[in-house]
Amino acid sequence: MTNAYNILNDPFLNKGTAFTKSERETLGLVGTLPDFVQTIEEQAERIYDQYQQRPDGLQKREYLMEVFDTNRTLFYYVLEQHLEEMLPIVYDPVISPAIKHYSKIFMRPQNAAFLSIDNPDAITKSLKNAAGGRKIKLIVVTDGEGILGIGDWGTDGVNISVGKLMIYTAAAGVDPREVLPVVLDVGTNNKELLDNPFYLGNKHERVTGDKYYDFVDKFVKSAREVFKDVYIHFEDFGRDNATKILNKYRKEIPVFNDDVQGTGIVCLSGVLGALNISKEKFTDQVFLTYGAGTAGMGIANMMYREMLVEGMDPQEAKKHFYLVDRQGLLFEDTPGLTPEQKPFVRKRSEFDNPDELTDLEKIIAAVHPTVMIGTSTNAGAFTEGAIKEMAKHAKRPIIFPISNPTELLEATAEDLIKWTDGRALVATGVPSAPVEYKGVTYNIGQANNALIYPGLGLGVLASESKLVTDELLSAAAHSLGGIVDPNEPGAAVLPPVSKLPTFTEKEAIAVAQAAIDAGLAGDNIKDAKAATDDMKWQPRY
Repeated sequence: MTNAYNILNDPFLNKGTAFTKSERETLGLVGTLPDFVQTIEEQAERIYDQYQQRPDGLQKREYLMEVFDTNRTLFYYVLEQHLEEMLPIVYDPVISPAIKHYSKIFMRPQNAAFLSIDNPDAITKSLKNAAGGRKIKLIVVTDGEGILGIGDWGTDGVNISVGKLMIYTAAAGVDPREVLPVVLDVGTNNKELLDNPFYLGNKHERVTGDKYYDFVDKFVKSAREVFKDVYIHFEDFGRDNATKILNKYRKEIPVFNDDVQGTGIVCLSGVLGALNISKEKFTDQVFLTYGAGTAGMGIANMMYREMLVEGMDPQEAKKHFYLVDRQGLLFEDTPGLTPEQKPFVRKRSEFDNPDELTDLEKIIAAVHPTVMIGTSTNAGAFTEGAIKEMAKHAKRPIIFPISNPTELLEATAEDLIKWTDGRALVATGVPSAPVEYKGVTYNIGQANNALIYPGLGLGVLASESKLVTDELLSAAAHSLGGIVDPNEPGAAVLPPVSKLPTFTEKEAIAVAQAAIDAGLAGDNIKDAKAATDDMKWQPRY
């Protein structure tokens, strides 16, 4: 194979028609490209024109993935120019159907590492092969069990790792040459996949127990051996495994679980933003978590820790939390409680009619929440009756239906504004258009983890932090304040995605400074801003 062939087929090296005349001479590319030399701006104009001609989101995404597979710099340049428009295309919500069709439309592996539990001895070799000699600093890994709101998609869940890493680069400038998407193929319990002749993963049920945890452990140890000091981001693991895996490693190496921690941080940021608008105190809030799985408990724990930071007694703080899951309000004697749920459950003796507290409207009437966050994927669960009941007891009810994709939202922003006569402070998990109500335009914040994890990751990488502690997470949550004017009528509780690169930089500096202050940063890292600036990559030739 010629040098020209290798260059034009390496997305990290290829510039396509932007190779200059002198570069073509030097690299042996003369005659391998049309003669005209384009600028990256001209290439981007052509790409965007072709993008616009695709009729729907999935086809738009497939086209952008062709660019991604061909020319990484050009892909990120185009994404940077149209970030707000394209973010839902390359990630949520369009990534959901892309995952469902992954095996069927598979063309290229996007430089991912596919690790099979049936061949654990190949982990180290697989990581090295996928990296191709690149110095990897960040891994996003999934086992595909709890993908977004769509469940178990096995090895096809690798698309979530690819998508998350796209956001790290687009939003925070993490160098795409230094990242690696990984999927742990431990099987799947999705019968549709097991029966599908096109499915590319292991065609057996999920391996569980010690064999599963040993495989995860071997991956973590191998990754840290192959890529010194790599930061590992766990994504969309099942609710029985996510917190257990995070807790095993978080005091030893820099790790992060987006479902457990990221959702909690962005919701904390949203509540802080809402309280900036309502002028109320954090410690006066009563929290109802609707959907007490991985994400819901991550949110409850993040809010609880903030209560402690505010100086509240731990036992008093726990009285401010109520968990609602499939069984209704969770009590001490509710069967099947998880370790994460147990600290927050209530006593039946607190209520006159505890057996009736399976209906959300009745639960709200009994506990008077001021903050209600939905992670249930139970579409329409926040009914008009339930919301009006909440609004009776809260002057500015804070309501975040953050399940995704769109069809799984507990309520729409428009309904929440209407049902509370404009008093609700709302964020949704997917993009929501502004709501016009009684002459006021209500801007709806998006409680998207993309507001948090890219800046957090950049700060961790820039500071070379040895761990990702609660102090770093708190710094990330508080860093989003001051971007939205809370005195504007209809102000959003979170900054808009259009300002993502601006506030991720602010967040990264705050996180890096927190690492320095805690003595967790690398020996040579003294200036948070300088370290962050040095770390950022720009999509330019």
